[in-house]
Amino acid sequence: MAQAPISTQDDNSNVAHIAQQKGALPALFQGVGIQQHLGAQIPLDATFKDETGKDVKLGDYFGKKPVVLILAYYKCPMLCSLVLSGATNAFKSSGFQLGNQFEALTVSFSPTETPEMAAAAQKQYLHQYGAGIDTADWHFLVGQQSQIERLTNAVGFEYKYNPANGQYVHAAGITVLTPEGKISKYFYGVKFEPRDLHLALVQSSTNHIGSITDAVLLFCCSYDPATGKYHAVITRVIDLACGFTVLVLGLGIFFLYRSAGKNNAQPA
Repeated sequence: MAQAPISTQDDNSNVAHIAQQKGALPALFQGVGIQQHLGAQIPLDATFKDETGKDVKLGDYFGKKPVVLILAYYKCPMLCSLVLSGATNAFKSSGFQLGNQFEALTVSFSPTETPEMAAAAQKQYLHQYGAGIDTADWHFLVGQQSQIERLTNAVGFEYKYNPANGQYVHAAGITVLTPEGKISKYFYGVKFEPRDLHLALVQSSTNHIGSITDAVLLFCCSYDPATGKYHAVITRVIDLACGFTVLVLGLGIFFLYRSAGKNNAQPA
């Protein structure tokens, strides 16, 4: 399992990180993280309420474009806001336009939160994203515990409620889904590389978006589930370089012989 950062939203988060490195998590942090379910289908029939209070299904947001899913809760005092801000910055720098090549979906895993809280969060992060986006491109949902668990179980997002402070112990990250609602890529932490997100969206769309350059990068780079990043595969880079060299040499020889043929055809 690739373990994402976890936090209780207080000073104990540092203790959790140290204990996690030593392989001995306190009971509060055990069973918290992200179990990767690459290729799994999320429940498109799961029901929620959007930021306007309208009843919706997850399937309403799928079918045409890749979707970036963010599991967070709106009253979170620290970690969730960092994840949402980090995702917003990555969206802005990804080279794609939110609402054009992809969409975003934030779902609260706290059953006590309301559409009004979702609307406030939507307004905040759409403002951070800037011009050129409207409420139709990034939805913020709330729901009942049973429906939340269907989604979090499908994604492998494991979290706990801490009654001592009324907050949640949870992981930090985002998930890229295919237009069919299948899990394609996980990215961990609170900051996300725009290039990695760009490549993940191209790959999740089965190359329906992106350019020839993206196709070349995807040939040369491989997604590492353990780190949630794309890394260059040196053998592929060498193969591509050799192929390009052969192509250049072949074209050079072709034009050389063509030029020599023209010269020989001229009368003495």
